[in-house]
Amino acid sequence: MIQMICSDLDGTLLQYGKKNLEGEIFDQIRALSARGILFCPASGRQYTSLRKLFAPVADQCAYLCENGAVLYRGGKVIDKTPMPRDLAEAIAWDMWNGSDGKGEVMLSGENTSYLMERGRGMLDRIRFIGNNYTCITDPAQIPEDIVKVSVYLGEGVGPYVERFVPRWKQANAAVAGPFWIDTTLANKGTGIRMLCKAFGFDPGNVMAFGDNYNDVAMLDLVGHPYIMDGAAQELRQRYPNHTPRPEEVLRRLLQDEPLNS
Repeated sequence: MIQMICSDLDGTLLQYGKKNLEGEIFDQIRALSARGILFCPASGRQYTSLRKLFAPVADQCAYLCENGAVLYRGGKVIDKTPMPRDLAEAIAWDMWNGSDGKGEVMLSGENTSYLMERGRGMLDRIRFIGNNYTCITDPAQIPEDIVKVSVYLGEGVGPYVERFVPRWKQANAAVAGPFWIDTTLANKGTGIRMLCKAFGFDPGNVMAFGDNYNDVAMLDLVGHPYIMDGAAQELRQRYPNHTPRPEEVLRRLLQDEPLNS
């Protein structure tokens, strides 16, 4: 019995470069809700951006935001995992100073992005996805808890993965797409655990879709994990269930067809 369905956004439900969701997903979310199945976007994005994307069904969803660091339901925060302030600021300065002038840093609060930008594309990207944001020059200027620190590398994360990911393993550093490396104390797996506790769900009855390394904790936890066909080979080998789009699996689920890929 499926109780909840969680889906990554960028590269999974929302293909890279697209701004808006298209097709049947809204009808599928309504049909799932009618069956008592909760749909939950699971993303590194903030709540404001996610709610805009899912506007036609916004009140029928829960939201796993900031890679699991902030959870929303009914317009309210139901759980949050702040980072120690000293750790968050140390990561931010390391990413700023250690990215050869190519990296820009985003620090995330509960529903605001704080941008240390140097004109290399991050500001355009944040405007594109619709985040609440403000620009800063020092993390000490942030007036609230910091839940995530990310570096944006507009020329690609490749040269910087080994520089930042092992160094900040204590903060779950992970590649979050072609241009981002994220750090949080939470991850999508801990986010799903907190959602399951809040709603009385069994993780074994959760289905999840992902495409990148920051989805691993989520996919390893749930009973029904799916990886996108376009994911890295290592991830495709790790998970036996593959699909080009979550909608194809949801269509089979709603038609009571076998779900084996």
